[in-house]
Amino acid sequence: MRAGQSHFPSPAQDYEQRDLDLHEAFIKNPPATFIFKVSGDSMIGAGIFPGSTLLVDRSITPQSGQVVIVDIDGEWMVKRLQRRGGWVRLLSENPAHPPIVMNEGQELTVFGVVTYVIHPPE
Repeated sequence: MRAGQSHFPSPAQDYEQRDLDLHEAFIKNPPATFIFKVSGDSMIGAGIFPGSTLLVDRSITPQSGQVVIVDIDGEWMVKRLQRRGGWVRLLSENPAHPPIVMNEGQELTVFGVVTYVIHPPE
């Protein structure tokens, strides 16, 4: 018996260390996944802050209630999608920013669904 060593096996003995693969951990469909950097504070209530990085998957069919990247008449933005019947609203997660109601003649393209938000700790 050696001094200072237990007779019990270490719980870490069976642990195999491997490199962290961010693609494997966070990206389900690499060819359809894009990265966006956020400016503005309209989504702070959803944990999306100025300077946050978003992972956006274009292969996911956008559903009402999801956070999406949209292009409205050439302007890109991050909003929560709300669809009911034949109308679409885009919601902010900051009371200082009113909802956007799509009007006839406006062009809306949903680019993709936000799957992860990355930002440094405060």
